[in-house]
Amino acid sequence: MWIEVLLLASLAKQPSHGYELRRRVEETTGYALSNNSLYPALRRFTEAAAVTRTAEPQEGRPPRNVYTITEVGRELLHDMLAELPAELAGDDSEFLARLAHFHLLTADERLGVVEARRRALRQRRARVESLARDGIGGWGREALDESARRLHAELGWLDGIAARATADSPPPQEKEH
Repeated sequence: MWIEVLLLASLAKQPSHGYELRRRVEETTGYALSNNSLYPALRRFTEAAAVTRTAEPQEGRPPRNVYTITEVGRELLHDMLAELPAELAGDDSEFLARLAHFHLLTADERLGVVEARRRALRQRRARVESLARDGIGGWGREALDESARRLHAELGWLDGIAARATADSPPPQEKEH
């Protein structure tokens, strides 16, 4: 679902044709987006009236389709951003796609997303701790320890995100090198 979030968010900024849309999503995520993901999503959005498709003529070439978000699409984007279902909350890409667009959400909606992520991470931490108690050693223990370290670090980071999300504080600016 995170790809759909990013596609709609990109279209909310400006109408685009498929190649341009794919390029923008790839540039902002670092993930390669295949046409097998892009065009079926755009077709679903068009069928749901979330996006309109307009053929734009090109000289000496077939027309290209330009996609524009509709009010239905803006509402859908908002709903997708504001809700992080439990089954998706443990997925890094799902959470980060929403975090990147927190400026479109209210403080309460941001907190709801952060809390869904916290619950997922706490459940994962409980599983890791349970496995560690089972006496796993060697490389398995090394992997468990690193998983626990990462979970602890992210839960601490989420505390800061939650505080800034409720205070409507923007994230810190990147330092110049």
